[in-house]
Amino acid sequence: MNIKVIVGAVVIVVFLIFGAVSFMGSNVEYADFGKAEQFGKKVQVKGVWVKEKESRFDQKKTQFIFFMKDDNAREEKVIFDGAKPNNFEMATSVVAKGRYKDGAFHATEILTKCPSKYNGDSTAVKKSMQ
Repeated sequence: MNIKVIVGAVVIVVFLIFGAVSFMGSNVEYADFGKAEQFGKKVQVKGVWVKEKESRFDQKKTQFIFFMKDDNAREEKVIFDGAKPNNFEMATSVVAKGRYKDGAFHATEILTKCPSKYNGDSTAVKKSMQ
């Protein structure tokens, strides 16, 4: 058999395996804080920022710490390794990606959903369609 065909096949198989492993590592499922605590693996938790509780940035550790309430109304402390995300105060919901450990949710990524500036008055749209 031709050596070029064998080398090409091996390279393709290696890239397929690498792609599958990368995909499985990036595939993070949604969970609430209770499931995150049980699983111990990286998950995404959707919820809202608890504005009544303290939120702060620890400059020594470069961590943003805040409290979040998930969709089941469970509140947990979230520790994010990084600065406070842009538009955090305006967010209508927050998604924290990370894992639960040491009595808190340690996030590696935070996504915020802000109210759309394009939402308008729906009554004006309905009137224009009549």
